[in-house]
Amino acid sequence: MPEESIRPPRVVRDAETLRSNLADVRARIAAAAEGCGRDPSSVRLLPVSKTVHDDRIAWLADAGVDLVGENKVQEALGKADTFERLGLRWAMIGHLQTNKVRHVVGSAAEVHSVDNLRVAEALDRRLQDAGSGLDVFVQVNSSGEDSKFGLPPDEVEAFVTDLAPFTSLRIRGLMTLAVFSEDRDRVAACFERMRALQERLRQDVDADRFAELSMGMSGDFELAIEYGATTVRVGEGIFGPRHTGPDDYWPGVTAEQAKH
Repeated sequence: MPEESIRPPRVVRDAETLRSNLADVRARIAAAAEGCGRDPSSVRLLPVSKTVHDDRIAWLADAGVDLVGENKVQEALGKADTFERLGLRWAMIGHLQTNKVRHVVGSAAEVHSVDNLRVAEALDRRLQDAGSGLDVFVQVNSSGEDSKFGLPPDEVEAFVTDLAPFTSLRIRGLMTLAVFSEDRDRVAACFERMRALQERLRQDVDADRFAELSMGMSGDFELAIEYGATTVRVGEGIFGPRHTGPDDYWPGVTAEQAKH
């Protein structure tokens, strides 16, 4: 879709506006997928409900959404009753600390941010005790920034091998946060690294376990789709502008730095 035809998301004050924003995002996903020869149904939209009030979450559920993304465990737990009442599941997409694992097991439907063995072991231990499994994504630092969580691309294959004993973890694919920048080429380079890594892992390790790529957010999801994203995580595009800065996703990054 040409950039000039993209309508910026409207501030959500009622269910009708949210539905309109949601429809716009879905249309942009479909156009981006079709533009690169992909089936739009191959791209899953994961609305990100961080900092979103319960009434807006209810509007989202009424619009047919059944899975949302949350960045912080404590915030997700605070919404647990709302999620249960609305029949919503949630995915942990933010950094997960070992001491928060106990709150995730039995609550989150997916974890997109597994990037160290301590967390993997803690998840597996509690899942084994509960007799259950969990869909997980391995987080990759595709930009090489020190401020980012995630594994360097060249360490992912060895890490996945080390995950073999943790049989309750169902690896679904890879997740990344691209560089926060207005430079399209810099962002595209992150997504290209992820596509190349996915192809290598599918060939050398296991095609089924690396079928998914969780990448792309409100500002870059169409570009991510061009590079093979199967899950895009969109918040502001649906709920409208938030009173948060890039540091909420990228620790230590200011809006001015993001322009370079």
